[in-house]
Amino acid sequence: MMIEKNSTWKKVLLYVVLILLTIVTLLPLVWMLSASFKLSSEVFTFPIKWIPEKFHWENYKVIWSKINLGRYTYNSFKLSIIITLIQLITSAFAAYGFSKCRFPGRDTLFLAYIATIAIPWQVYMLPQYIMMQKFHLIDTHLSIILLQSFTAFGVFLLRQFYMSIPNELLEAARIDGLNEYRTFAQIILPLSKASMSTLIIFSFVTVWNDFMGPMIYFNSDRNKTIQLGIQMFVGQYSTEYGLIMATSILALIPVLVVFLAFQRFFVEGVATSGLKG
Repeated sequence: MMIEKNSTWKKVLLYVVLILLTIVTLLPLVWMLSASFKLSSEVFTFPIKWIPEKFHWENYKVIWSKINLGRYTYNSFKLSIIITLIQLITSAFAAYGFSKCRFPGRDTLFLAYIATIAIPWQVYMLPQYIMMQKFHLIDTHLSIILLQSFTAFGVFLLRQFYMSIPNELLEAARIDGLNEYRTFAQIILPLSKASMSTLIIFSFVTVWNDFMGPMIYFNSDRNKTIQLGIQMFVGQYSTEYGLIMATSILALIPVLVVFLAFQRFFVEGVATSGLKG
């Protein structure tokens, strides 16, 4: 009986800690959402008014006329969707090759490829820029698309899941006359929804939030992304805190939508892909 009571108290304490951590994590986001409906003079009032006395919905209308926010948002969606799709394709094929196809030096090549994760981007940033300059791709979306079409992390994530699929299942498919491409499409892909969904979240969020890449490669206003737009907005209207928060909220919405759309697969994908050896 005493053991059951101790177990109950441990669970209660655990839930209390988790709730407190959740509140602490979400508090800045709640404050940002509240500030986006206030005038700039009301943002830093103390004590904090979490619910504005008057909701200034016009903040979300004004920001569209201050900067070319529509163009920046379109560019971010374009790059995020295209790069995410390409990364899914390249990572899935590479992971299948590294996990289910036998060829000389397979494991050595995989370890060499995965080792690139440990190399800081700043190390090869300049060589990449020189390459894009030689190809005359500076200030084009194609430069970012080419540079981010392959992801070692995505290959590792999917390979770990593919390793858990029994080889006997694939051998049976081959005996039935399926070639490698049809085996991949009809056997592997239907089983990997969770891991693919996890990669979609990681890839989309990474590309959408990327600031350094677009800042280095994009010069003209027509190619800039929403993260660059926010930085420009802060530079031009540094005292318009309500408008800055409204812009930040708009930039956050697509990431939240993508996560909510795939979140039911997220935990399963991490558990079966990223942690399985």
